Amino acid sequence: MISTQDLIGDFNNIFDEGEEARVFFAPGRVNLIGEHTDYNGGHVFPCALNFGTFGAARRRKDDKIRMYSKNAVELGMVEFTLDELKLDKKHGWANYPKGVLKALIDGGYSIDSGLEVLFLGNIPGGGLSSSASLELTMAVALKGLFDLDIDMITMVKLSQKAENEFVGVSCGIMDQFAIGMGRKGKAILLDCNSLEYQYSTLDLKDTSIVIANTNKSRELADSKYNERRSECERALSELQNKLNVNSLGELSEEEFEDNKYLITDEVNRRRAKHAVYENQRTIKAVQLLEAGDLKGFGRLMNDSHISLRDDYEVTGKELDTIVELAWQQEGTIGARMTGAGFGGCTVSIVENKFLDRFIKAVGEKYEEKIGYKADFYIASVGDGARELK
Repeated sequence: MISTQDLIGDFNNIFDEGEEARVFFAPGRVNLIGEHTDYNGGHVFPCALNFGTFGAARRRKDDKIRMYSKNAVELGMVEFTLDELKLDKKHGWANYPKGVLKALIDGGYSIDSGLEVLFLGNIPGGGLSSSASLELTMAVALKGLFDLDIDMITMVKLSQKAENEFVGVSCGIMDQFAIGMGRKGKAILLDCNSLEYQYSTLDLKDTSIVIANTNKSRELADSKYNERRSECERALSELQNKLNVNSLGELSEEEFEDNKYLITDEVNRRRAKHAVYENQRTIKAVQLLEAGDLKGFGRLMNDSHISLRDDYEVTGKELDTIVELAWQQEGTIGARMTGAGFGGCTVSIVENKFLDRFIKAVGEKYEEKIGYKADFYIASVGDGARELK
């Protein structure tokens, strides 16, 4: 865990003297099952993690915003004013919190001065949603500094809006929701169509969640993400010629199989099949977990990865290698990619007595096959976005 005092010390070194900064935090998240279902109106099952994005922040007396990230020191200080809330490619990572600022102002929330923020994140790799973590850190900072009357679900929605409309990534709401609404020791079954949700106790018995970072860069992820979304939208549009549905998440496997002939393009048909089957897998997986059937849950994690590999085609050599190696290890309950794909991270559930052996064996064989190392993290499930006192 990053020390809040160290963060405030760094803030004081970077910014001019003034009022003491306050510290805010939003976690990363891992999705246990339910991938690429959120923007298709289906269910997801994520949990918040105990690492994430920290922000030390304070108000200014003028209208200037100054942001600095210790994770991107090469970009230096990013500066703009309250009347310059436009996407600027040169501002890189800072467009995410800038978009949140604009979304709150456009939503009618009174932000009447500038501010200074120092960000520092400890989220490993891609696929654990560092962008949404950055957005929610900014949202809770704005709520705290400007005493805004805004609830967490509204902050979640406005953060998603910032990523969709300001940054231009057509993400669903899962990342922001899990990060904003996370609860220690719980995962969230979220219906992304209605935003109905329930907390489910993660009773992992004598097992742990292991996250593996492939260390493969994810340049393709955003463009391919938007492409997959368009493919699903085209499939849905053809199904709607006969069916009265608003999303793929409303269909059962049987309804899909009976009507898939309506989807004329074979690729679009496979994309829709994944969305429908993955949604049903997620509902079944949570039922199994709550019934104490961890092995059944794990089998559905495996099926999820196979569908993401074969029907949705968002895995790639690195993710497939780690998952297939994980499947071969004694003590593995289930393993799959997590996140948008094309690199990033995998999530496995592994029996505690085999953890060290799992990490050693998968790590060595991955490096042998891919040519560089993967990093492994044993995850703890933490609370959602908040101010750190």
